[in-house]
Amino acid sequence: MSDGSIDLKDEARAEVYATPLEALNPAQPDLFRRNAMWPIFDRLRDEAPVHYTAESDYGPYWSVTRYNDIMAVDTNHQVFSSAGGITLQSLESKAEMAKRPSRPSFISMDPPRHDEQRKTVSPAVAPANLHQMAPVIRERAGLILDGLPIGEEFDWVDLVSKELTAMTLATLFDFPFEERRKLTHWSDMMTNAPGFGPVKSWDHKREEVAECFSVFGRMWDERQNAEPRFDLISMMAHGDATRDMDRQEFNGNVGLLIIGGNDTTRNTISGSIYALNKNPDQYAKLRANPDLIPSMVSETIRWQTPLAHMRRTAAQDFEFGGQTIKTGDHVAMWYVSGNRDDSVIDNPNAYLIDRPRPRMHMSFGFGIHRCVGNRLAELQLTIIWEEIMKRFPTVELASEPSRTHSVFVKGYETLPVVIPRRN
Repeated sequence: MSDGSIDLKDEARAEVYATPLEALNPAQPDLFRRNAMWPIFDRLRDEAPVHYTAESDYGPYWSVTRYNDIMAVDTNHQVFSSAGGITLQSLESKAEMAKRPSRPSFISMDPPRHDEQRKTVSPAVAPANLHQMAPVIRERAGLILDGLPIGEEFDWVDLVSKELTAMTLATLFDFPFEERRKLTHWSDMMTNAPGFGPVKSWDHKREEVAECFSVFGRMWDERQNAEPRFDLISMMAHGDATRDMDRQEFNGNVGLLIIGGNDTTRNTISGSIYALNKNPDQYAKLRANPDLIPSMVSETIRWQTPLAHMRRTAAQDFEFGGQTIKTGDHVAMWYVSGNRDDSVIDNPNAYLIDRPRPRMHMSFGFGIHRCVGNRLAELQLTIIWEEIMKRFPTVELASEPSRTHSVFVKGYETLPVVIPRRN
């Protein structure tokens, strides 16, 4: 069966190919919400793999859409800097952000500060700690799944994807467990524009994010005055490279860790249900051979691509792909496009859970900014699917999902499903 996520009318594709090349603009959140961005990326990979959009709601920017070109940008931090921010930011958002202090985080830093701060928190997601966390994640996954309604429709995003990731994130922060869904809420407040997700207005967003940082500020103060513990806040409070950082930098790192620990895993858990339902032959293959779960997890991470892009800023004039990128230009690496590049990935629009080399995707990025929690994401996905397969022959899609209105987070707001009753 073909890729169920690419279900576009011929007219939509014709419209993209009738548009002048220079006028193409993939940074349109409404396209992503309608899952209608694919023809733009197909055309850009074919005709203009390094492409300049002069006008958009995000200002002017370059799009890099082929796998190998994205890798070249991602691994060249000397030319393509993260220090100016790592996402395309709308002009409206920039105007709002100008009203308050900036909140740098280590993902939006260049070496050496990036390396020092990343090294401080990385033990939390190192293999030895993941080995210790695995039984806890498995127990929680089982409790979540055993509490699901059978034979009636429910929202998989809310009851499963958000819940498992919130539990894991609360453990990493040593955040009050009974208040874990605040972490999910704050992540949604940070990543959504007013009118989408839970965000009602810029004032509402500012107030809720301020509350988040106030709570974490109290946690920082408490842990700075206590013996070092093995949680992310204590690690930063006692780390040589982070204990003297100012409060805005701490806030930036908290925001990064909340979003990074929440959105990617949660949207890939949801994406796995969607992908398997749209490709029932692959779901049958998984039921026949549950040993394919790790391979299926990697294929889903590629197929879903939970973060659609990352941005860099050119630190110097640079010739790339036959184009001259000027100092200060913004460059969007469209991971969502690179993961569908048929010059590197065979039959990339197909969802194949036994694909050779399934981990050859770019959803985690490359180089110094490669996702620090990638193994934790894979662990959570693997465990939840091992537990699903023990319990339910199928989890069936009840209707099409509602998708996130964003050019950054590529995910699901709701995913209606039914777990059939056993006869």
